[in-house]
Amino acid sequence: MRLTDPKLIAALAELDVELQHGIALADHTSLGIGGTTDLLRIRKHDSIPDLLRLLDSHAVPHKFLGGGSNLLVGDGELPWIVLQLVRPTPEVVIEGHLARVDAAADLGRTVTYCAKHDLGGMEGLIGVPGTVGGALRMNAGAYGMQIGSYVREVKVYRTAARKLETLRGDQISFEYRHTSFAPDDMMLAVTLELPSKPFKEILQGIRICNEKRRASQPLGQKSAGCIFKNPPGASAGRMIDELGLKGLSVGDARVSDRHANFFVNAGSASAKDMLTLIADVRRRVEKAFNVALEHEVVVWNV
Repeated sequence: MRLTDPKLIAALAELDVELQHGIALADHTSLGIGGTTDLLRIRKHDSIPDLLRLLDSHAVPHKFLGGGSNLLVGDGELPWIVLQLVRPTPEVVIEGHLARVDAAADLGRTVTYCAKHDLGGMEGLIGVPGTVGGALRMNAGAYGMQIGSYVREVKVYRTAARKLETLRGDQISFEYRHTSFAPDDMMLAVTLELPSKPFKEILQGIRICNEKRRASQPLGQKSAGCIFKNPPGASAGRMIDELGLKGLSVGDARVSDRHANFFVNAGSASAKDMLTLIADVRRRVEKAFNVALEHEVVVWNV
């Protein structure tokens, strides 16, 4: 989708919103898949209500893009524009045991920055790609921890109510790879309360997590992390592996040889290729185990 109305474009500039034309979302997602559209880069949280009213008044459909690490975007010219927060400086402010973090902050850098201030608990997230906002939305976790355990406050733009709102941690439901945020809520900032831990101890935990990841995940390849959620009491990756599906491919979309719940873009896979592969694997697992796997990857299909 392209924005061409001169009045709309002028109004965007007045809101200090940067318009980038014809952006390939394949360049903004860890899978390296996605069609083209216009991108709006938002510098000020307070401008968001006015920006959304402006887009609504011009009937411009839109989606919010975080770090693009858990996302499969459709091919071709997309029928909506994309909104993205500009990463601020600083990304993280430490106040005692509290870390106030912008949603656009890089998750790995945030974990490391907190560690250098002797604040731990999030070591398992060090290798999870993407932004803090994306981790919040899906309650990212690994190796026995999840980010929701440390959330004390979240600043969010609530599209349904058309307003900025600050939610206490106890007002938010954090479950396995799921939260109570609405699909069109936009994460803006979070306050985390983290336990004190010596930096050397945190660093050791980070090293252990990194070693586990290097041994079991296709690092360095284009992927969106786990494609399916683990069913209660079971492992999606183990079921896929038991069916001998590692290496199964559709075009350049392929089930990883290293981790069966990671699907990789081995070259120039299309969204159609990846969706066909996902549907095929899901069907085979359901037939063999009578388990209907749920997507963990977010799909923006056309």
